[in-house]
Amino acid sequence: MFSYDGLIQKLKDKELTKTALTEKLGISSRTIAKISRGEKIANHVLAKIATYLDCKPEELCRSITDNVLLQTLRDEKSIRMSGGLYHELQVRMTYNSNHIEGNKLSEDQTRLIFETNTIDVGDGIPVDDIIETVNHFRAIDYVIDNAEEPLTESIIKNLHRILKQSTKDSTLAWFAVGDYKKRANVVGGKETTKPQDVPAKMQTLLSEYEELHHVSINDIIHFHYEFEHIHPFQDGNGRVGRLIALKECLRFRIVPFIIEDSKKMFYYRGLSEWETDKGYLTDTCLDGQDTFKKLMAMFNIHQ
Repeated sequence: MFSYDGLIQKLKDKELTKTALTEKLGISSRTIAKISRGEKIANHVLAKIATYLDCKPEELCRSITDNVLLQTLRDEKSIRMSGGLYHELQVRMTYNSNHIEGNKLSEDQTRLIFETNTIDVGDGIPVDDIIETVNHFRAIDYVIDNAEEPLTESIIKNLHRILKQSTKDSTLAWFAVGDYKKRANVVGGKETTKPQDVPAKMQTLLSEYEELHHVSINDIIHFHYEFEHIHPFQDGNGRVGRLIALKECLRFRIVPFIIEDSKKMFYYRGLSEWETDKGYLTDTCLDGQDTFKKLMAMFNIHQ
């Protein structure tokens, strides 16, 4: 369902009726009927209305779901609420996920960037660490906005594009920001899927995953391992993989997990030894889920 409270308020402010809006913009009565029923209208129509009312499309329409956790995140995101679950998810997941990959920003510095858009960098902080922190905030927003959509290659590539845009890597022609890798890479001394084989491997992985009738936390953990095993991008695979896991947990009303930097050796061991013992990765992710449950309890949110 969709709420058009923003549109209704804008029309009131301009002393316009919905009928008058259709006449001025040439919008069909069917579109107005969809608005009244809380159904989704075409993006280009919403953009046309927003242009006429001199505002952004997201000010007119918002998605409403009975998924309590997801709706809470969307509500808090829409007003950039300070001190809530959305705020803590952004700071804690961004700090931990980036730090696992070698980002030098502290949690306090990450929090300062999110809260004030400023930073006291100190010595030795690479510019890319700051850029990727801001990008990760935007990637989480993208996950929240698209949580209920089926998982597709387009969504996965968009996450990579958002994460790596404006970084030094994005200036390299061969790096392929927002697309699969062009050069072979290794992880922990082990060769990953060859670039020419990545598209087919990813299509198979997504096809098998989307065919599941009931997705559990174990299925999402399994997908996460397979994604990291393929290692489809030149860099950023860990962060993209964890963002995908967040999206899918929100999609299927499963409490998400945050892998804390302090647990990264258990996490790496879990990925390395999955084929012989799934317990290490599973236990680490479930521990991260307990971390998120404590956050939800702090804000009295029950899934």
